[in-house]
Parts: sequence; structure tokens; C-alpha cells
Amino acid sequence: MPSWLQTHAPKRFDELAAPESVRRTLSSASLTGSPPHMLITGPAGVGKTAAWRLVARQVLGPGWRATTHVLQARDLARTSGAMGKFEDFLRPAGRTSSDTLAGRTSLEAFDRGMWESEDEDDPPPAGAEFPAASGERAPVSRIIVIEDADHLGTRRQPYLRRMMESESATARFMFTARAPSRIIDALRSRTLHIRIPSVEPDRMQATLAGVAARERLEPVAGLVGDMIHVSSGNLRKALFTFELLARTNRLADRGSVHRLVAASTLQAGRLMVEMSLRGRVIEWRWQEHRGRKKKVQTGALAELDKMMTEQALDADDIISQLHRVLTSGRLLLAPALQFDLLDSLARCDVRLQRSSHPRIQFECFLHETAAAGIRHGMALT
Repeated sequence: MPSWLQTHAPKRFDELAAPESVRRTLSSASLTGSPPHMLITGPAGVGKTAAWRLVARQVLGPGWRATTHVLQARDLARTSGAMGKFEDFLRPAGRTSSDTLAGRTSLEAFDRGMWESEDEDDPPPAGAEFPAASGERAPVSRIIVIEDADHLGTRRQPYLRRMMESESATARFMFTARAPSRIIDALRSRTLHIRIPSVEPDRMQATLAGVAARERLEPVAGLVGDMIHVSSGNLRKALFTFELLARTNRLADRGSVHRLVAASTLQAGRLMVEMSLRGRVIEWRWQEHRGRKKKVQTGALAELDKMMTEQALDADDIISQLHRVLTSGRLLLAPALQFDLLDSLARCDVRLQRSSHPRIQFECFLHETAAAGIRHGMALT
């Protein structure tokens, strides 16, 4: 069963939950005779992926999926052989080959007429196909998308710069990122930078109301407003929450949103910090398993493993959750202790940028938290 993010994805530029100036810039850039490379930035869940998909559909036509190639840079971060995988993506014929993905398809070989254009489920996002005049050649034959490009690192970004300069006459690169400051100047200067801000509450209200109408749902009064509040401008999170509550038949209970948030956001991180402050970083206990006693790990480190495996949270997500735990006020920390923990978390975040083993860095943070608990009288020595 497809997710609502797919079935209710915007199909036109004017359906994007973004300011009018952003929608106008995306549309005009897609219709120009020579579309630019693009860097689309913004916080999580504001429609960066939806934006590049609309641009690719408008520029390449109905068959855009055939010559649109996507690489998720986050999957390469802190993994072994990342540079090799990156080079294999850009040079499918081999790293020593002069054949590159960006230069493979010439404009003469690319024919937009190979695909039917009258598809109601995939209309041209700008309202009309390009080129409008018969016989006019398409400006681009291939689009290469690097999602979460701020995770590429400083070694891989110069590789892209050289390829953009020399071998992208008929191809365009599109990057998405949350932190544009991590993109080197040489790449940013060669792209059209489009910033998408957090989604406004009124726009989220209209989007969720439209989804409810199309799905024939009637949520209890106030429920949509609660989802908008807990999502904090993240439309993707709001849609996920709405879909989850709808599929579990909880739309008649307004308290379901708050229970869902309490169960899925800060609880694991708060428990991990509390256990560390009390010196319970590594603990073991015997547990009966199929009639036999088995030694299992408990304590803060076990909670960390659950977050990284069962919940599939990456290092950035865990850092973000721990920061919210420390600043939300729920732990009632003394100012001096809070300062120590935030300082340890900041140093952990810096180490993560240079490490391929995030668990080791988080374990170090947990031991530093335990030491802070001892200094402030919260743990037994």
C-alpha cells in the first residue's frame, strides 16, 4: 500500500507547500532554454524532494524517470568504501573510463516523444510541456540528483565540481541539503540556490484538510491543529502522523497525537540520559529465553543500541533528540550540569563528523554524562 507521501505528492508547482516566490523560481528555472544546476535547501519535511521531482518532470518530460539518477549522500556518510561507491555512481563503466553518467546521453539521442505526454496522473508541473514550439530541442537530456549533499564531505565535493565544469553540457546536477554551509563554495557558486523555509501553519492546515477530503476522513475537532503544532513546520511529519492515526482508527481521539509523540520522540533519549547520569551506562542482567538463562545488556548503552537498530535513527537524528532532551526542561537539570552536558554533546557532534563509528562516539558521550552525574551528586561512585 503506497504512502500518502506518494499518493498525495504535489503534481504542479503551485501545489508545493512553499512560498509563492519559491514556486515561481522553480517554474521559471524549469522553463528556461538552459536550466541551471540547482541547490535546494531547507529544514526537514518542507518539500525539497518534491521540488526536484517537479523540476525533473518539467525539464525532461513524461519519461523523466528514465534519465534521472538519484544518489543518497547520507547513505555514504561514515561507511567503508564510500568514495568507491560515489565514483561508481558517476562513472558506471569504471573509474578509469572516460565515460561518465553526466555525459552519456547526447541531445540528439534524447527524444521526448518516446513517451506519451497526455497522462492525467503525471501532468507537466508548469501547465505545459517544454518545448512549446514544434521542433525545438530539449535543453537537457539527463538529471543527476544528490540528496542530502551536505553529507558528501570535503573529498567528494571537488570531484563533482570538476564534472560539472567539463562534462555536463547536456546534464544538470541538483542537490538537496539541510545545511548549505557544508557545501563548498565552488559548488554553491555554480548552482541556483533555492531556500525553502518551514511550512507555514495555514499552508499545513490547507494541505491536511485537502488530504482528509480526498481520503474521506473526518478527524475530531482540534486534531489537525495538534498535528500541525507537534510537527513544527515539518509537513512530511504531519502527513506521517495523520496517516498513522488514520490507519489505526484513532482520528476520533484527540489525545492520540500527544500519546504518539510521547511514545516516539523524546522518551528513549530521556531514559538514556537519566540512566547515564546515575552511572548506569553499562549493565547486565540474566533473562530467561526459551527455558534458558541468557545474559543481556541493559543500561544507557542498551538504549542507544535500540535507537540505532530498532528505530533506525542515524547519528544526526540521535544528536537532535538528545539536544531536545537537554533543552526541553523535562529533566529539571541544574544550569551548571546542563551546560556540562550540552558541551559534551557538542564535542560528540564534532567527533561524529570525523568518525566512521558513531556508536563509539555516543558511548564516549554517555561516559562523560556519567562523570558529570558524579560531579554533581547524581550518581553513586
